[in-house]
Formats: sequence, structure tokens, C-alpha cells
Amino acid sequence: MSILNVEHLSHGFGDRAIFDDVSFRLLKGEHIGLVGANGEGKSTFMSIITGKLKPDEGNVEWAKNVKVGYLDQHAVLEAGMTIGSVLASAFDDLYKMEERTNELYDLMAEANEEEMENYMEEVGTLMELMNAHDFYLIDSKVNEVARALGLLELGLDRDVTELSGGQRTKVLLGKLLLSKPEILLLDEPTNYLDEEHIVWLQRYLQEYENAFILISHDIQFLDSVINIIYHMNNAKLNRYPGSYEHFQEVYEMQKAQQESAYNRQQQEIAELKDFVARNKARVATRNMAMSRQKKLDNMEKIDKVYEKVKPEFNFMYSKTPGKFLITTKNLVIGYDEALSSTLNLEFQRGQKVVMTGANGIGKTTLLKSLLGIIKPLSGEVELGDNLEIGYFEQETRPDIETTCIEEIWQEFPGFTQYQVRSALAKCGLMKDHIESKVKVLSGGEQAKVRLCKLINRPSNILVLDEPTNHLDVDAKDELKRALKEYKGSILMVCHEPEFYSDIATDIWDCTKWTTKVV
Repeated sequence: MSILNVEHLSHGFGDRAIFDDVSFRLLKGEHIGLVGANGEGKSTFMSIITGKLKPDEGNVEWAKNVKVGYLDQHAVLEAGMTIGSVLASAFDDLYKMEERTNELYDLMAEANEEEMENYMEEVGTLMELMNAHDFYLIDSKVNEVARALGLLELGLDRDVTELSGGQRTKVLLGKLLLSKPEILLLDEPTNYLDEEHIVWLQRYLQEYENAFILISHDIQFLDSVINIIYHMNNAKLNRYPGSYEHFQEVYEMQKAQQESAYNRQQQEIAELKDFVARNKARVATRNMAMSRQKKLDNMEKIDKVYEKVKPEFNFMYSKTPGKFLITTKNLVIGYDEALSSTLNLEFQRGQKVVMTGANGIGKTTLLKSLLGIIKPLSGEVELGDNLEIGYFEQETRPDIETTCIEEIWQEFPGFTQYQVRSALAKCGLMKDHIESKVKVLSGGEQAKVRLCKLINRPSNILVLDEPTNHLDVDAKDELKRALKEYKGSILMVCHEPEFYSDIATDIWDCTKWTTKVV
């Protein structure tokens, strides 16, 4: 049974085509992984099928009465909303039924016999629906999901603007699961989630009976829950049953076959053109030449296989620093209240330290406190001699208005335009990306712009706050290679053991010093 039909979808931004005559079908029970490089249009596809974005051409048709749940990586939680109110909003339809029921009771006070009968019938229907969906158990359901996702300890009355990126993701995920949709649409759900809750979500999706579409660059997670891959590439969408590894094998074989067919056709075209050029002027062979020309004109051209430009990250090493890079003395971090116990840390030259632990316990706050971006509540941070620090922030600032070119030029005013374009191209960003405003790029493309700044400035210590978030598979693999080869020291927050396990010399488990309940 088809739940979703997408037919002849075409869409673009300016001169850039995102989709070109794309068709797609979602069947009951399918667990689909939507994959492709950063900027290929995966999140745009989700926006189109959920009705948030109207396509230039094509039709999107859902089966009747299907309830769709969408976990959007760009969803906004506004000030004044609490964890509890966001979770409870999953039941807005039921609350509206309760509101209508109360309205009907008020109307009954002045109703005639016929109106009373109609009102009673409507109330009965609404009450049946509310009971069938456990309306009177909403509070216990909210508490149950909040406990499973580690939100109950934060307090259901906590304002969502006080939460970390991972905690906000958990709130949105909790709301989605409480609404019990028939279809799940998940856009990079593991971004910002800590290891414990990635495992929890993995188990949930493995046992999920209905259909879902999942965007994820975490291949290990993706492969454990999906049974079909849809690959988005060059404005097309192609279906591959089975695992991600099987998709890669088939895709590479298809590319080799297309390249071989292209080369054979190009040789045939060259031979036909040569024959036409040599024979079209001679009376005896003119008809044969015209026949060859007609064959050329009617030939369906095979597209040349263009490899996506893979990013290239090489971090430049500056002068050697002193032995002790960062030392803390009785450091306590936080804002209005303490996020840590007293910290006496030593970070030495040559160490590659990965900080782990649940979301919201203060890992980003610690990094910013060590760098002097945030003032600690008490204690001292002592930076060593000759430090040249490269800092990768978790997200691009939301108020950014510059283009990619302008962003790099501001950082390196001495660069020529050619140097700026070359630097961005090395990070896998092409012309149609680098001339766009940074804020309209995908999360992965924005991360590549931030990485571009890092690799073009010499450093002897890299401070990286979840650098793998949003990055596609090729970019993540290249970043891992570059960090392994980097001659300097590294202090990194990361939730992906398969990424950091053979980079790290030391693991700092931040749950041991946090004052937060984990």
C-alpha cells in the first residue's frame, strides 16, 4: 500500500536545480534512509513532502487520514515555552476536543430539545475519541517519555531557551513520539544526542512497525534501522533496497557501467563526425554522410560521470608551544548557577582529548570558559606560552548575513578572490554554494565554511565542539584523517566513538564533575 506518492518533482533555488523530475513512493512498513552529500536537498525534500515548501513543479500526495510526525533539525522553540508545554502540545487535538466539549456544555444551558439532542450526540462522540486516545492519562504519558529521554530531571517547567542543542532535540523527539504518528520523518535526529540516547532511539526505530524516512550521516546508526536507501545525487533520487554497504557496491558498479558506456558512445560520435566531415561534399557518398548525420542528431546522449568534489582538510601547524597548554585551578563553570564541581585540569602538549557525557552537563560551557569566551563563576584558567588556538563552534551564528566568500574574506583580508574561492572549493563548496549567503546553506555546508577558516590559519591546538554534526560521510572521513595527522593538540567534544576512538589519547568523562543530574 502506497502511503506517499511524489510525482515529477522539480525544484530549484535561483539557477541551481535541487530536483529534476523526481518521483518517489513510500510503502507501508518501509524504513528508508535518505542519503547524499551536504547540499543535495535532503532537508528541502522533507520540507516539500510536509507542505512547508511548495515545489516549482510536481505533485505530492499522502494517503487519506495519515498522521505524519516530523523531527525537523531547524525547528524553533520560542521563549516562554517549557519542556512540559512542548511535550503536551503533542496532544493539541485532544485539548481542542476538550475545549469543544466545554463549549457544548455551556450551549446546553439555553438549548431547545432538538439542539440538546445534537449537542449530546457530539459530546458523546468527542468523549469516545478522548477516551480512546487516553486523554486523561496525558500527564503520565508525558512523564514517561520525559523520563526515558532524561528530561524529567531538568524539570518540566524549564524554559526551552535555557536548554542545550541536544536537550532541545530530545524535547522535539519526545513530542514526536508522544503524538504517535503513523509515519515518522526524521532529519538528522542523532545530531547533539549523547551516546545513551542514540542507543535508545536506535532500539526504538528497530522495533518501530510503521514507515519512516530518516536522514542521517551516522552510517552505523542508519544501517542498523533501515531496509531501503534512497540516494539523492545531481538532482535525482534513486532507490536501492538493502543496506548502505549494498547501496555503495551497486552505486559504484552503476557508475563504472555508465562511464564505460559514455566512453564507447564518445568514440562512436567521433567516428560518425569524422565520416560526415570527409564524405558530405562528395556526390557518391553524400547520402551515406546524411544518414550518419541523422544518426548523430537522433542519438540519445549518455551523461558523463562527474565525481563529487571531495573535501580536503589539512590543518596547518604553527610553532611549538610550552609543555602545559591549559591549566585550571579550582575552576567552577556556569551561568546563574554552577554547572561543575571544582575543576583542577591539566591539558598538555601532544594530548588529543575527547570530552564525553550527556547533553546539557556543561561541555560547551567548559570549552568557552577555558578560551575566555565565558567568565567562570570562580577559579582560574591559565593558558600556556605560544598558544595559537583554532576554535570550531557547534553552530553558525543565527544572525549571519554574509555570503561564503565574504565570510572567508573577513577572516583573511589579504587573500585574493582566487585564493578565497580555492579555499572554499578545497572544503567541497562549489560556485553555486560560495556565492550564496551562509544562512541559506545546509548545516553540513555551513560546517565546511567554519572548517575553511580553521585549515587556513596555523594553529598548535584545535578546540572542536561537536565537529561531526551535519557533515556528510566523505567530509567526516576526511576530517578524521586530518585530525589523526594533525601535529598539534586537540580538545574535542564528540558523541561518536567510531569517529574519535583512534584519534584520542585521552577521554575526559564529564559526568564525573558535572553538578547536573545525568
